[in-house]
Amino acid sequence: MKLGVHQIAFTVPDGAAGIAPELVRLAHAVEEAGVTHLSVMDHYFQMEQILPATDPMLEGYTTLGFLAAHTSTVRLGLLVTGVTYRHPGLLAKIVSTLDVLSGGRAELGIGAAWYEREHVGLGVPFPPRAERFERLEETLRICRQMWDQDNDGPFEGKHYQLAETLCHPAPLSKPPILIGGGGEKKTLRLVAQYADACNLFATSPEEVAHKLDVLRRHCDEVGRDYDSIQKTANHNGPITDSFVNDMTAYAKLGIETMIVLPPGNTPAKYVQEEVAPLVPQLANL
Repeated sequence: MKLGVHQIAFTVPDGAAGIAPELVRLAHAVEEAGVTHLSVMDHYFQMEQILPATDPMLEGYTTLGFLAAHTSTVRLGLLVTGVTYRHPGLLAKIVSTLDVLSGGRAELGIGAAWYEREHVGLGVPFPPRAERFERLEETLRICRQMWDQDNDGPFEGKHYQLAETLCHPAPLSKPPILIGGGGEKKTLRLVAQYADACNLFATSPEEVAHKLDVLRRHCDEVGRDYDSIQKTANHNGPITDSFVNDMTAYAKLGIETMIVLPPGNTPAKYVQEEVAPLVPQLANL
């Protein structure tokens, strides 16, 4: 099992001026620790369910570009891009640019979006849930087409129409597509059809096992090799003494990467002291 780090908060003691230096320290810490994935959120406001909406929040892809300049091995992505936040043609271009400038380390994590307050707050359209999933599927198709250098023709969808799907320079390596969420009817079906990886919440081994069984059934229905999809999960709680033992059950289910969430005030120190010792232990699972 591999370890990923997902930074969701930026409440560093020095305020806004201290965010960039702490991100540099975090970037160095994850690579020194052997962490394989580094991600941030795609939000305008902090998630009010866990922290005040007025807490610091960075624009996701700008942050990844900054992190790309301070890393050399870790894979970079958003966990996950909200489909409503950017036109899909622009999104494909942004991820391609990140891939080129990072030396082929970009990943497209994407989902249907859910945080209505930030959409309303900044005047971004927030369609009904069913439409957001329609837009998600079209966005997945557009990104795949734009990264296919043998197909730069038009795209005609219900919600998006592109006269040309030119994308030069092309990504150095087609960025893996990760779809976040465990919705059994729509999200996991889209994983089976389009994704290279899924991302689930590590609520319990039993719940994750159920979600993976649903994914397997969707794969059977669309003729997809279930084993070709990488399985990742988020561990949202603290790292305790039983962490490695707890992860054993997830590893047996096929979870290949477990993602942990450092605190917002000292994430680099957290990675150095709490996360780094776990990397070799999880590698044996």
